Amino acid sequence: MVTVTATDALRWIVLFPALGFLWNLFLGRRFPGSAKLVGPGVLLAAFIAAVLAVLQLHALPAQSALRDVVFPWIDVGTLRANVAFWLDPLSAVMVLVVTGVGFLIHVYSIGYMHDDPDVARFFTYLNLFVTAMLVLVLADNLLLLFMGWEGVGLCSYLLVGFWWTKEENATAGKKAMLANRVGDACFLVGLFLLIQYAQTLDFAGLERQADVLRVATIGGWSVPLVVCLLLLLGATGKSAQIPLYVWLPDAMAGPTPVSALIHAATMVTAGVYLTCRLHVLYALAPEALTAIAVVGAVTAFYAATIAVAQMDIKKVLAYSTISQLGYMFLGVGVGLPGAAVFHLVTHAFFKGLLFLCAGSVMHALSGEQDMRRMGGLWRRIPITSATMAVGTLAIAGVPPFSGFFSKDEIIWGAFAGPHPHPVLGVVGYAAAALTAFYMGRLMCLTFFGTSRVDAHAEHHLHESPPVMTIPLVVLAVLAAVGGVLPVPHVVEQVTGHVRMDEATLAAKAVAIADTLGGLGLAWVFYVLRPELPGNVATALGGFYRLVRDKYRIDELYDRVIYRPVLAMADAAAWVIDRGFIDGIVNGVGAFVVSTSGAWRRIQTGNVQHYALSFLVGALVLVTYYLVG
Repeated sequence: MVTVTATDALRWIVLFPALGFLWNLFLGRRFPGSAKLVGPGVLLAAFIAAVLAVLQLHALPAQSALRDVVFPWIDVGTLRANVAFWLDPLSAVMVLVVTGVGFLIHVYSIGYMHDDPDVARFFTYLNLFVTAMLVLVLADNLLLLFMGWEGVGLCSYLLVGFWWTKEENATAGKKAMLANRVGDACFLVGLFLLIQYAQTLDFAGLERQADVLRVATIGGWSVPLVVCLLLLLGATGKSAQIPLYVWLPDAMAGPTPVSALIHAATMVTAGVYLTCRLHVLYALAPEALTAIAVVGAVTAFYAATIAVAQMDIKKVLAYSTISQLGYMFLGVGVGLPGAAVFHLVTHAFFKGLLFLCAGSVMHALSGEQDMRRMGGLWRRIPITSATMAVGTLAIAGVPPFSGFFSKDEIIWGAFAGPHPHPVLGVVGYAAAALTAFYMGRLMCLTFFGTSRVDAHAEHHLHESPPVMTIPLVVLAVLAAVGGVLPVPHVVEQVTGHVRMDEATLAAKAVAIADTLGGLGLAWVFYVLRPELPGNVATALGGFYRLVRDKYRIDELYDRVIYRPVLAMADAAAWVIDRGFIDGIVNGVGAFVVSTSGAWRRIQTGNVQHYALSFLVGALVLVTYYLVG
């Protein structure tokens, strides 16, 4: 039983970035430069408010939560929903990550967007993005969560397409919006089913209705199973898992701080948070947990193979995000939501760091993103190279860096967790080896070996200013020591404490050898024997080109989904617009023209004709009254 304490403190965590959004929207252009102060400032205020709220929660007994009811919202029949915020250990972890890492990204943006004339609009969108994410993680019911869910989707469209004058950016923004709409439609259907069978969308109410839902069926299917699968499809859209992952790599078209915010602290973690938050519902549908585990493991390995062959530094990190999110889904699927959130937190540290380091490299190289035009940069941008090395060691899983602890717990959970799937554990180890290899490859191509930087970029090569490098150092420290955080224990207070034996020494040895082997192979391929990658690519031939082209899934979707839907839309437009709507409009016009011609012949202007008309009309009226 959760003890709930009423408070009015939680709303301020959301209000601070919302006020920043309003300031930048209406006054940012009027007061030049204010956006660079207000944008990060409101995130700092939100982080402080979040810390105070978490301390207040910590002072309460175990199994306690804070609830802030802002105002009643919906009261229709048996369905009631408030605009209310809920802080328990799970949402506490999320809100600290969103505001803390979000603040560092906002500070970094001051330097990165320094010369952009639309900086006020940028911080407007950024503040709105964080506001929507905070609504999502603090909502005490699924309906309010869905409002935040849609809000981050809208902001991703606005931020990915921020430089909208470039066609590729505008197209990437639309792609992100459309891919997420598919998942969101499934999410909505799941909500409708919960309203029908549970008659509530409150998280506490769903827990009370667990016995009712356990026996509910629809068309012979378990309602919890159907709802969980629908919500899983929604989560695959937001968290970029198979089959709805295709929008995330294209989202790299936006400014690099946007990439860091989307990938590290906000949008893509929403699907993981949703599945952990609804642990009660998923406990009623173990088949759905298996589906989550399979989707996560396959996505982790699949995306890692693509990252191996990419040359764009941000694309490598994009596919890396998809892969790491796959680990989080695997953690949820094997019954370890605490481990999944633990990896979410460590991933926020090292992936936020890696993206901001990539932005620092691009800043130094006048916007260059192709790793084939880099090399030998560690002497020229030492802070960026050192902090990116920390991020690389963390994501690769080298002990004692943070990624080792969170990733190791998930993979071991696939063998010994509450819902073990040993085959998926093997897939997890394979994906981990690929992760170490492609991150080692990125480091070698970017910072080591001989310089391949062109003369123009070489002339302007320089380290980023302190406003950009200080967030890198802070995130590097967090990525290095974040493995000591007791996140699994904290989260399991909400989702149920899971006792699992610690990984055996042999399993840890395998994980470490896996990682060091991948990093070592990258060093051999790209520093000691730089001719080897070309030889291997030639030997693999068409398979290498297939992987380099991302298995041509975008082209497949274009032929199988996009073109047929567009053709049906064109046909429907022809039938409805031209046949029905234009037919009505043209028919009305033809009727008016024909009748106006008849009336025109009657309206001759001859007084005798008008007198005859009056006479005929009078006779008709007299006859009507006499006969009647």
